[in-house]
Amino acid sequence: MRQNQLLKTWREGGTVLNCFLSMVDSYGAELMAHQGFDALTVDMQHGFQDYAIATTQFQAISTTQVTPLARVRKLDEVDIVRVLDLGAMGVICPLVNSVADAERFVRAAKYPPHGDRSFGPHRQMLYSGDDYPATANDNVALIAMIETWEGLDNVADIAKVEGIDALYIGPADLSLNLGFPPGFEPDQPEMKAAIQTILDACKAAGTIAGIHCGSANFANRMIDDGFQLVTVLNDAKLMAQAAARVVADVKKGG
Repeated sequence: MRQNQLLKTWREGGTVLNCFLSMVDSYGAELMAHQGFDALTVDMQHGFQDYAIATTQFQAISTTQVTPLARVRKLDEVDIVRVLDLGAMGVICPLVNSVADAERFVRAAKYPPHGDRSFGPHRQMLYSGDDYPATANDNVALIAMIETWEGLDNVADIAKVEGIDALYIGPADLSLNLGFPPGFEPDQPEMKAAIQTILDACKAAGTIAGIHCGSANFANRMIDDGFQLVTVLNDAKLMAQAAARVVADVKKGG
């Protein structure tokens, strides 16, 4: 069995540094996997991958010990099963707004008797081992996104749903739902209060809290507050920022 290093880190009280992959490039995924992140998330919701590209990115990540995750397009059983079969060791699911949504997410990701997941983990068994079917229910990380008023209202109960390992804040969508411009470092008092509400719900339930961050500084602040999953931007944004710095430095020097 290949142990899920992300779950191991959490069980030991540690923090996971994650980045999203939005570009359709297996070499780019491999490069990102060699930069020191603990996890990389193939972003099927806002990235440009299809299942074929996602497979090559999971293969690229598997050249390292980095934990491969996937964010699915929506709460959809087929999407969840497909990314798990292809090699994801965890799933980030958008728009989990209620206990019923969270329970549906768990059922989709777990084999009977704890869920309804269909059997067919062909590539996953190459990656995780022949005993994957017997260990998957305890070795897959399920991460529910809280990003709406409804999700915020129900967060204390969602955090208690058995099988949900972490709640993950999408600050841009949460900002929009609360009436503010989208952003990854919200400073409005209402947004700060909402983030604290989600963090408190996680602490009370013994569930991991995660958040998407716009910078390393903001990520470190969130870690200090108690978040154990922080994502800093995505591959495309990081590449663009690095390129812009080089261009500015060269032009300034000239």
